[in-house]
Amino acid sequence: MEYCVTTKNNDSWYIGTNNFDLFKADKTEAIMFQGNGYLGIRATAEERNLNERRDMFVSGTFDAFNDEVTELPNLPDLLNMEIIINQRAFSLSTGLIENYHKHLNLKNGELIRSFDWLIDGNRISFKFSRFVSMNDVHLFVSKLEITSNQSDLNIKLNSGIDGQYSNSGTQHLVEGDKRLFDGKILQLQEKTQQTNIGFAFNVTQKAYIDEVLLKVKPDIRMDRRQIFDEYNVDMAKGKRFTFVKYANVYTTIDSDVGSDTISDISIDAIKRASLLNYGELLNKSANTWNINVWQRSLISIDSDDVKPQVAINFARYQLAANTPKDSRMNIGAKGLTGEGYKGHTFWDTEIYMLPYFTFTMPEMARNLLKYRYLGLDGARKKAKANGYWGAQFPWESAWSTDGEMTPPWGSADIVTGKPMRILSGSLEQHITSDVVIAVMQYLSITKDERFAEEMGYEIILDAAKFWASRLEWDLARKKFVIDNVIGPDEYKEHIDNNAFTNYTAFWCIQKAIAVIDVLKNSNPEIYNGLNLKLKLDESYQDWISKVNLIFLPKPNEFDVIPEDDTYLQKKIIETAQYQSDGGHAKIFKDYNLQQINDLQVTKQADVLLLVFLFEDLFSDDIKLVNWNYYEPKTTHDSSLSFSTHSILASDLNLADTAYDYFERACEVDLGTGAGKSNQGLHMASIGGVRVLDG
Repeated sequence: MEYCVTTKNNDSWYIGTNNFDLFKADKTEAIMFQGNGYLGIRATAEERNLNERRDMFVSGTFDAFNDEVTELPNLPDLLNMEIIINQRAFSLSTGLIENYHKHLNLKNGELIRSFDWLIDGNRISFKFSRFVSMNDVHLFVSKLEITSNQSDLNIKLNSGIDGQYSNSGTQHLVEGDKRLFDGKILQLQEKTQQTNIGFAFNVTQKAYIDEVLLKVKPDIRMDRRQIFDEYNVDMAKGKRFTFVKYANVYTTIDSDVGSDTISDISIDAIKRASLLNYGELLNKSANTWNINVWQRSLISIDSDDVKPQVAINFARYQLAANTPKDSRMNIGAKGLTGEGYKGHTFWDTEIYMLPYFTFTMPEMARNLLKYRYLGLDGARKKAKANGYWGAQFPWESAWSTDGEMTPPWGSADIVTGKPMRILSGSLEQHITSDVVIAVMQYLSITKDERFAEEMGYEIILDAAKFWASRLEWDLARKKFVIDNVIGPDEYKEHIDNNAFTNYTAFWCIQKAIAVIDVLKNSNPEIYNGLNLKLKLDESYQDWISKVNLIFLPKPNEFDVIPEDDTYLQKKIIETAQYQSDGGHAKIFKDYNLQQINDLQVTKQADVLLLVFLFEDLFSDDIKLVNWNYYEPKTTHDSSLSFSTHSILASDLNLADTAYDYFERACEVDLGTGAGKSNQGLHMASIGGVRVLDG
């Protein structure tokens, strides 16, 4: 495996770098992300640099700009430190930098950066340390240490809250009050433009020479959307200057506080935190990491190469750091690690991430599935708007009750130069089946009858109502078909009878029939309640009359399952030159989407995902034939693809191929490819890596 970060043979919890590259910094910022599921901060430097993305997000705080779909707003910068030493502004682009080292401890979430700055004949040593608390999800703590053995130093340090940041071109926050409490706590209040979510940001700071707390009172500077402490400290050579910054964030949608009290509650919280030193707070956070994460999912790989174990630990770390514990929100495709996909949730959660939680942290899986239950009204509205019954789950989701959040337009067509219509919101309907797959897996593993009765059965039954209403009668085939969809292979738009879609719709209706049969006999009280709400008696008869007449694409004379009605009749091209490392879409340099639609080229596992998830429906011989047919035609333009291929290859006893795909899955974010992780990590791929190992 080739990683963009360094590893240590004796420490599988370590990822680091010994080089500062201004033009690759944004990838490192994403990989060394710190979070706790509520609060997420990219690993940008404390001082400002070019080419950085100073992103901080809080789960669920979605807002929209004009008629655009909602996105997570980029929040004020709590990390910032402007440092001036002996009248010279500190910057990594001035003077000389030696002994540079930056690393993330995956076990406790601490990020450390150290180096020597050579300027004006002085060698000045810096060490920055910081963590996002897993113990107190609102809290972020950082520490700066400066030493010089060559000369006395005058240190000017400006640090506080900087709200002059936004999303890419969009400002979501309206400035509120800026205040100083008790002469030492800075507070900035803001709220979102449309959704009116209130925020309270607080910072309090301490400065030391060696271990002695300085009594110096900083000046206060207030500008638009900014409030800072300004320190001016003289230090003799051989001494150590230490600066500790305590920061927290509260919002009016937090489930643990009242919406009208966040200013006072957040002030009290920062006061309590600042009574403890950096190390004490880090130990509390590390203990929570250990109890809530590491002790519950112990995985050890016996290998001479530490990199596979690093990849597994990285995956577990990122899943814990990006998963909210509040069921009103879910895991975004990029988690909290960047602006990519606007913080929206896709099928990635149910198919690629939820299995990890179902098997290791079922209460987290339950929360993630409750999110879908809370979204049933939005799913019903979408189905009704499209002329269907039941619940049609949105392709892109944000706040649980907001409904469909897929933007209507995407990037420009390479041939026409015009924006391409995004059809997945209306046509990629397998998301409804994906939710049911996750619910059924959770119930099978956990036997959580309370969830089934309160939420799970209703999800399954309403999904079946949608699929039954979605079916169309094909007179020639004398079968019910599903036309005009997009399957997992998103290259193919407006296609009929996508195999994955048809089989999973059939399976959903089968499961709904089975649920009713069981409930009628074993729990008539629950059935009667659901029947009153969903009109199940008439739906049941509809399902029985249709389910065995659904068209299911069968293996042809060569045992190949057609991906859709026309895939096997399309032109075959050589795809090796277009096979990517998970997200570079090389094929679009030569073809536009309409042209690709007419080729036997697949974006990611489609038929192969079907035979993997529904392995009992297909013989090993059928699976192998379809592997040999579709694997060479797959470009892996989606990072989701590698983990599916790895698991299926393993099932087919293709050990070398399985490991090759495992390596490629690990390298999606950790690998050397430039540009892929800039806007955030690939959470589905990360989830797939963890499932691969488990």
